[in-house]
Amino acid sequence: MECGSSHLPHLLLLFFSLLTLSVGKRSPDFRICAYNVQKFDKQKSSNYKVLHTLTRVVYRCDICLLQHVVDPDGSAIKKLLTSINRYEGFTYKSVSSKPLGRSPTDMQQYVFIYRTQTVNETGQYQYQSEPQVFTRDPFAVQFQSSRTKINSFVLIALHSEPPQAVTEMNQLHDVFLEVIKKWDNKNVMFLGDFHAGCAYMTRSDKKNIQLFSNTSFSWLIGDKVDTTVTDKTNCPYDRIVVHGKTFLKAITPFSAQVYNFGKQLKISKSDVTRISDHFPIEVTLRSRASLPQVMTLMSLLLSISVVTQSFVSL
Repeated sequence: MECGSSHLPHLLLLFFSLLTLSVGKRSPDFRICAYNVQKFDKQKSSNYKVLHTLTRVVYRCDICLLQHVVDPDGSAIKKLLTSINRYEGFTYKSVSSKPLGRSPTDMQQYVFIYRTQTVNETGQYQYQSEPQVFTRDPFAVQFQSSRTKINSFVLIALHSEPPQAVTEMNQLHDVFLEVIKKWDNKNVMFLGDFHAGCAYMTRSDKKNIQLFSNTSFSWLIGDKVDTTVTDKTNCPYDRIVVHGKTFLKAITPFSAQVYNFGKQLKISKSDVTRISDHFPIEVTLRSRASLPQVMTLMSLLLSISVVTQSFVSL
């Protein structure tokens, strides 16, 4: 009895260590990013420094929305994907909108680059405003991921034209209604360079914008956040907005932020601005515990209970 009693604390310590290790091995959070890459075209993708840095930025994300892509033949994005897929561990694909804009000299695309091991694209939809309200109509993509608590969700991209930011933001609620009707999915996130701040969108403007006034929508990048690179501006142009409590609860609290890769990757400001005068923004979704993890946890708890009862009965 004395021998058994003396070993009990050590055995319990072993079991609790295994339990902690099992819980600690949960899947990492799922990261969604958005980045205005400021005319990412064939010439820009041929710049080694730009391509290498952008590869490092995108590779962090399960889904990354790129805006202001000028790539009608797809060669620039193909080069970026080739660069990203050289990394071992994950494979990335892309889904792109058609070229959008009112001027033949400024036709831009929205491009979602996503990690195939963690997420699937299940549908895409190009919104068309009539009469044309948006300079670049929003592009919606529905994704499914068993890694996230929310499972299925829709991302809607918008890169607004600065002088028309208020008008375009007013129209986004109509986009929302059309998208949820199409897919019967209210788990919707708007993201991109909205120009939703400073002179382009004032406090008085927001009173009449439904995405601000309707409490069903949550703005995850606040009005005091600076999403620009230059010291000359301090504006929250780039935003992430989610609809509904279900989606909001699936988001890791306080994870929405600007990713200052210049500081994080120790890259000079001049090299950062080679890509864009904006920083990427990001948010993470909570991961869903897998069945094997749950079963392992239950097995450990059962083992602890059995061992404890055995020693108590001695």
